Amino acid sequence: MADRYLSFTGTAPGRFLTRRLGLPQPAALHRWSPERPSLKGDRLLLTAGKSDLGLTDADARTALGLDLTTAPSGKPAAAVLDATGVRDVETLAEVHAALHPVVRSVAESGRVVVLGAPLDPADHHQAAAQQALEGFTRSLGKEIGRGRTVNLLRLTDAHAAESTLRFLLSPKSAYLSGQVIEVGSAPADVTAPRDAPHDPDRPLTGRTALVTGAARGIGEAVAETLARDGARVVVLDVPQAEQDARRVADRLGGTALALDITAPDAGARIAAALPDGLDVLVHNAGITRDRRLVNMPAERWSSVLDVNLTSVLRTTDALLESGTLKRGGRIVATASIAGLAGNAGQTNYGASKAGIVGLVRALAPRALAEHGVTVNAVAPGFVETRMTAAIPLFIREAGRRMNSLAQGGLPIDVAETTAWLADPGSSGVNGQVVRVCGQSLLGA
Repeated sequence: MADRYLSFTGTAPGRFLTRRLGLPQPAALHRWSPERPSLKGDRLLLTAGKSDLGLTDADARTALGLDLTTAPSGKPAAAVLDATGVRDVETLAEVHAALHPVVRSVAESGRVVVLGAPLDPADHHQAAAQQALEGFTRSLGKEIGRGRTVNLLRLTDAHAAESTLRFLLSPKSAYLSGQVIEVGSAPADVTAPRDAPHDPDRPLTGRTALVTGAARGIGEAVAETLARDGARVVVLDVPQAEQDARRVADRLGGTALALDITAPDAGARIAAALPDGLDVLVHNAGITRDRRLVNMPAERWSSVLDVNLTSVLRTTDALLESGTLKRGGRIVATASIAGLAGNAGQTNYGASKAGIVGLVRALAPRALAEHGVTVNAVAPGFVETRMTAAIPLFIREAGRRMNSLAQGGLPIDVAETTAWLADPGSSGVNGQVVRVCGQSLLGA
């Protein structure tokens, strides 16, 4: 369903009226398209403290794949603040000094990315100062407006951050704001050599990706985006949706797999269908059966847990143990802000999605160490789908406006985030739960 309020605020009368009434004024977001694949303008480099990255050196910026300048011409499309050297409260003043004169000049739909360092448990002053960056980033994201986003990137291994920085500084991250993302190190045998041939426009070339629940909605958008990035996509959905799954697969040059993901042998059947192995596993299939707990029969509880959590645990275990998921592979599961913040009438759904968070955090270090596979999750907020279109008008409008961007997300926003996590260059991103919610006020 179209967001008529967003369209109205884009007109001259709409801007005037909403300004006079103090109503939200969302900006139309610049999302990726073949015609507009990048943000227009320079990327401004700022520093606070004595940098641990040395980005003032052009060679260091080149090594990270960063096209940054200290002297932009016109409004910058992005501002990157290197705050890795902030080690005490006094140095935090340099964060203010660096961004205070710049924030207003960042272009509409622009980006602010703060680079931070891991908290040092042996230095509580450094830990306090670096944790302060999180509160600063989230707060700036809520006030910057005009479709601009603000995110914090904690770097354990800066050389593993190229794909993440490319994503955050691009239109592909249009609905991602107020997030704290950690990039660490990965085993050498699952990290592509820096001089290996790599097409940033099709990073998944030669890789096979399976997306569950991919016949429609967010799953279909994920499949389309992974195919756009070069993957051979397997479109998995229930037998009842086989016709739609085949339609999507045929359009993308992939294959369809009709399968009930809750079947006890689902993992074995996936492995049998993919004798050459799998590089990317996206757990997208999910259902809702909303009702307040006092009125919720056991079947409504168990059916949601079976699809949204049990099937994810069971098939993940089977595909790791069988070796179907190759070294260097990626698992991306779908959580939800309902699992992080809770939602009335969704105790079953919230439990299942919180369970995904627990799965990711516990499995990620072990899966990387033992199998060379990363495990992450996306946690969508209010996304414009057929399901949200059925929500009563006033509740739907509240869902759209209660975030820093004052609008709902689109399925492509979840898909772009999934594609970044699936990128071979994202081996340093592991155990992360990334909210795709426009910095929703729920649970923030």
